[in-house]
Amino acid sequence: MTLLIVGATGTLGRQVARRAIDEGYKVRCLVRSTKKAAFLKEWGAELVSGDLCYPQTLPRALEGVTAIIDAATSRPTDSLSIKQVDWDGKVALIQAAKAAGVERFIFFSILEADKYPEVPLMEIKRCTELFLAESGLNYTILRLAGFMQGLIGQYGIPILENQPVWVTGESSPVAYMDTLDIAKFAIRALSVPETEKQSFPVVGTRAWSAEDIISVCERLSGKDARVTRMPINLLRTVRGFLRFFQWGWNVADRLAFTEVLASGKPLNASMDGVYQVFGIDPQQTTTLESYLQEYFSRIMKKLKELDYEKNKTKKQKSKKTPFKQPSKINSQESRVNGQ
Repeated sequence: MTLLIVGATGTLGRQVARRAIDEGYKVRCLVRSTKKAAFLKEWGAELVSGDLCYPQTLPRALEGVTAIIDAATSRPTDSLSIKQVDWDGKVALIQAAKAAGVERFIFFSILEADKYPEVPLMEIKRCTELFLAESGLNYTILRLAGFMQGLIGQYGIPILENQPVWVTGESSPVAYMDTLDIAKFAIRALSVPETEKQSFPVVGTRAWSAEDIISVCERLSGKDARVTRMPINLLRTVRGFLRFFQWGWNVADRLAFTEVLASGKPLNASMDGVYQVFGIDPQQTTTLESYLQEYFSRIMKKLKELDYEKNKTKKQKSKKTPFKQPSKINSQESRVNGQ
C-alpha cells in the first residue's frame, strides 16, 4: 500500500509519517520545500513537491497512491489564509483523490466543530467533513481536541524561564493527546474495516484546564508560574482591529479559536467504544502528567549538566595563571627578610 501524507512536516504529520514507515508502509509525502522535509527522506519517505493551494501539482503526487492521511493545516505565520489552505486546498485534494481512485482518506478534524460556527477554523473543519462524506471516497474522520506538544511552549518553557504564562477568560478543560498516540489511531484506521465511512473522537485520558496544567508544571519544575490573565473582551478588540488589514486576517482567524478555549466548556469526549473499534489498549495511551514529567525530567537534567560544566570551567580558569600573584603570607615573609 502506498500512503500519501499531507502536512508531514508538521507536529502531527511527522509522527504519522514515522509511524507509517515503522509499520512497513510505502510512504510518500507532499511537501512545499524538500529542503525543510529532508528529515522525512532520511526516515525512508519519498518526497514529492506540491502544494494544496496549487491543484495542478496534486495529480502527479497521487499516482499509484492507495490511501491519503491529511494532517495539513494553515499556520498563524503563513501568508495564506485559513480559507485558502483548510478549505480551498482540502476541496482540491479530495477532488484529486476521487479522480485518482484513492481507496482511503483519513482526515483530522476538531472535536465539536459544529458548535462554533463563528470560529473560522471550526466552521471550515465542519464543512470539510460534510464535503468529504459526500465525495464518495472511503473516509475516516478523527476529531481531535489538542496536542500535548503545544503545552511545552505555552506553559513549560515560560515557567522555566520565569516568563508570563497567558491565560484568557474562563479556562476550558481540554483532553490533550500526545501526537504519537494520535498517529497510532490514524495508521490503525487503514487496516480496520469498521472505521470506514465513520467519524471518531480521538482525545486524551482526561480534560485539563489551564490552571490544572500550570499546577503540574509548577510541581515538576519546582518554580512558581507568573500567570497573566488577558480579558476576553480585549482579545476580541485586538481581533477586530486585525481584521481591518489583509496581513492580519490569518492571525485574527486564529485568535478566534481562543473563544473556544476561553468559553469554560470542556473539549472532551468518551473514548470507551473507540479503543474497542481500533483494537488499541487504553493503558498504552500517554497521560498528560506523564508526558510533562518526562519533559521536565529531561530538561532539568540538561540544566544541571550545563550548570556543572559552567562551574567546572570556572574552576579550571581560576586554578593557575602565568602571572600568579604572591600570597599575603609570602609578601609578609619577604618584608621581614628585607627582600
